[in-house]
Amino acid sequence: METPVASAAPTNLLGLPRPELEAFVATLGSKPFRARQLMGWIYKRGEGRFDAMSDLARDFRAQLAQVAEVRTPEIVREMQSADGTRKWLLRAESSQAFETVFIPETDRGTLCISSQVGCALDCAFCSTAQQGFNRNLTAAEIVGQVWLANRELGLDAQGHRRVTNVVLMGMGEPLANFRNVVPAIRILLDDLGFDISRRRVTLSTSGLVPQIYKLAEEVNCALAVSLHAPHDALRDQLVPINRKHPIAELLEACWHYIDEQNGRSVTFEYVMLDGVNDQLEHARELVRLLKGRPAKLNLIPFNPFPGTRFRRSPMPVITRFRDELVQRGVLATIRRTRGDDIDAACGQLAGKVNDRTRVRLGDKLAGAMAS
Repeated sequence: METPVASAAPTNLLGLPRPELEAFVATLGSKPFRARQLMGWIYKRGEGRFDAMSDLARDFRAQLAQVAEVRTPEIVREMQSADGTRKWLLRAESSQAFETVFIPETDRGTLCISSQVGCALDCAFCSTAQQGFNRNLTAAEIVGQVWLANRELGLDAQGHRRVTNVVLMGMGEPLANFRNVVPAIRILLDDLGFDISRRRVTLSTSGLVPQIYKLAEEVNCALAVSLHAPHDALRDQLVPINRKHPIAELLEACWHYIDEQNGRSVTFEYVMLDGVNDQLEHARELVRLLKGRPAKLNLIPFNPFPGTRFRRSPMPVITRFRDELVQRGVLATIRRTRGDDIDAACGQLAGKVNDRTRVRLGDKLAGAMAS
């Protein structure tokens, strides 16, 4: 059997779901079990050097070295918070960078990963949105964030990986990069991949309704939705995609996703903005929307960034808001702010976005509505 001639661009095996990896090894004249071996080395053992994959046949390793690679994003900078949160700035290419954050807790280690360089959805309270948008991350760049974090963090005292949960809540709108996000999630869930429970992989969306329906047909993971307002007039201002997919339409898609995937509940994220969406009447409106539904609210203290017009709601106001929801039958929790001293908290990730898309979603929607 002849070894294929090496191409100018080797195939990056990182980010290939199992069927695609099996198809790739078939082009080398090998059987599907070789793909399973490769996945074990790449994802279970975190190995990217083919010559170190000792149970692969020597000639197969030689073939791989000529036509393939395991290429991850490059770490540009690492920062560590006083509370133990770690943030990595990763290079997408020479002038673009994105961020990944690890949040350690006593019972879990959560990695918040990005899906795009920047974001085009223009949510008013989010630092990432103010950076504009450059491009989607590839599946390799998405799963590469988990691969790198596992390597950098090492194992805990019991010999377990420190990353137990993955949330797609970093830079970008995951459902706007559906083509790359879904294969990445499949690798996170695959028992030959990272083998993470579906309840420990969460996709967060600002509300791309058609893609939520499509997601229900593709993968089974936890769903989080950036709600941030109890009625359309306010959400139109805070989350511009609401002008295209209003709350009633969004909620219908959420309940469909839970029914199709036999899920427990949808988590609705609600950033607490002083004097904007934090009054008791707002809480009561949320009750009318969510009571009796498979829903829980995660109240997020606003994390400021340079140039923002918003302020964080005082903690007594947030606590009173939470209590009002709970007393009226809606499960609600308050998210603990982590990593804000290194700009790693929710809504603060900015990365480095050059050659950005100047016209953002909010501008496009406003123009369409005016015409």
